[in-house]
Amino acid sequence: MTDVMAELAELEDPKAREVNARHGDDHGVQLGALRALAKRLKTQHDLAGQLWATGDASARLLAILICRPRAFERDELDAMVREARTPKMHDWLVNYVVKKSPHSEELRLAWFADADPVVASGGWALTTDLVTKKPESLDLPGLLDVIETEMKDAPDRLQWAMNHCLAQIGIEHAEYRARAIDIGERLEVLKDYPTSPGCTSPFAPIWIGEMVRRAG
Repeated sequence: MTDVMAELAELEDPKAREVNARHGDDHGVQLGALRALAKRLKTQHDLAGQLWATGDASARLLAILICRPRAFERDELDAMVREARTPKMHDWLVNYVVKKSPHSEELRLAWFADADPVVASGGWALTTDLVTKKPESLDLPGLLDVIETEMKDAPDRLQWAMNHCLAQIGIEHAEYRARAIDIGERLEVLKDYPTSPGCTSPFAPIWIGEMVRRAG
């Protein structure tokens, strides 16, 4: 544990920390370096728990990479998501750990309408995953109703997650595509989001159209 923390300190890059801070993140180790370290350490669930307990952002990201997702209890994951306040940590925790947990569906339902918008965004991320993998378990028209009513005024992180769900419904389900595009056009969420050349805009109507076109 001490050796790992010392290695993370050596990998600290002030320029990376500065760039990450612009995105709301507070880690100073480049993600490629973290992944390389995790590959060397392999799965070590006890060590992951010790790293998470330090509260250090880089240590927690490393913990996510070397933990055993199915070993966590439901309440442990709930507490961890409530502690993961930065975008990258929250995203990795939900996608790399919670999605692989046997408690994922129970947590999805619990978080979906949580009063904390960051926690709720985790519920929406898990729901978006089901839009693709298990749509029969969801009420897609009902989800579109909620998005239509709440997305425009939702806090940033929650709004982003709801918008992703809207786009995914439009991309994956042709019968709801026209409605998903219409909701996106009327709400105009992320319409003016700066998009790098070669990247797809997160504005749902453009996102849906581009992904459907690529699918042929």
